[in-house]
Amino acid sequence: MRKLFAITLAMTPLLACAKLPVVASFSIVADVAREVGGERVDVVSLVAPDQDAHVFQPSPADVRKLAAAKVFVVNGLGFEGWMARLSKSAAFKGLTVTAAAKVKPLTMVEHDEHDDHHGHDHGHDHGKQDPHAWHNPQNVALYAEALAAGFAKADPEGAAYYRQRAQAYKAQLLELDGWAAKSFAAIPAERRKVLTSHDAFAYLAARYKLRFMAPQGVSTDAEASAKGVAALIRQVRKEKVSAVFFENMADRRLLDQLSREAGVKVGGKLYSDALSAAPEAATYMQLFKTNVGALVAAMK
Repeated sequence: MRKLFAITLAMTPLLACAKLPVVASFSIVADVAREVGGERVDVVSLVAPDQDAHVFQPSPADVRKLAAAKVFVVNGLGFEGWMARLSKSAAFKGLTVTAAAKVKPLTMVEHDEHDDHHGHDHGHDHGKQDPHAWHNPQNVALYAEALAAGFAKADPEGAAYYRQRAQAYKAQLLELDGWAAKSFAAIPAERRKVLTSHDAFAYLAARYKLRFMAPQGVSTDAEASAKGVAALIRQVRKEKVSAVFFENMADRRLLDQLSREAGVKVGGKLYSDALSAAPEAATYMQLFKTNVGALVAAMK
């Protein structure tokens, strides 16, 4: 009996530091989950950095990962079209936390008001809601709140810890937002125009009064029509767009063709739907800083 008691005591520290197993749908929400969860969570991302969640196909290994998790963190707003099938295949009985649950989503109508999108085939988009809410740091602050509440539900003993970490992260995000607002405000309104691969930046555009144009719709599996691309080329020439970017997880051939025909130079890379193995976008904070810095430099 004494030996059994000794074994139990020896195991207690191991049990106390067992981490909450969390599966995140893709790299950006995985990073937010790690920021909020800290040392109490073990986060695995299904869609890796530099991979495209729009065209992701879950594997049997992904089914096993989710089956072993206690919490499934997703973006929501229709971003993960494969989520329900995966949850069913894994017979997932844990807690699903929707990061964007408190976000006021932009609709495609609002996109048109903010961004003057042309040449999109919206037949392949996510419906009326735009899921790319993380391009506004104020929304990521809401993500942090949702994750803190979800983790506290799955791990009540860590509730205060999660809340404290979420508050600290939110303070950083709001500071980042203030810096971005000041940076873009220094650019004349007529120069805040951007051409990029697909329509992922409407939240950035709405928050900082920018205009984004893209040959594809909000999903990278959308096909840009020849008529739409021709209209976009005319628009880029007419409006003298100087900020032209490809994206880290998108095929850049269409944008290269468009930039050649419009007579504009591709200025570099933006990080849209995924983090990167590259240090400039290894976390959400780094991704956002890199994007804003690149855009401001090109617009000047």
